[in-house]
Amino acid sequence: MFYPNDITNLKTDISEKIGQKIIVKGSLGRNRPFEKEATLEKAYPSIFIVKYDENQRNVTYSYTDILTRTVELQVFDGQNYCSIMPPDVEPKKKKKEYNIK
Repeated sequence: MFYPNDITNLKTDISEKIGQKIIVKGSLGRNRPFEKEATLEKAYPSIFIVKYDENQRNVTYSYTDILTRTVELQVFDGQNYCSIMPPDVEPKKKKKEYNIK
């Protein structure tokens, strides 16, 4: 389950990094992963725009693509790439109740 704070934090992280080089990782389906270099172009309330370096094509992604791990972004911080990913939240395990008679 995602919380509004997760999306808000993600939106501010991405909007602060507009203009920076990134690596976009994802899947095209049926075991066809892709990894491309791009630049963050613009950020809007529900989507952000990425411009791929190799073909100068603009692609839009939603913030939920990152939260659901459909797409992974890695931002270049000057020396190496660091991932923009929310921390894994493990669901609470329910205790099993045993009715012993």
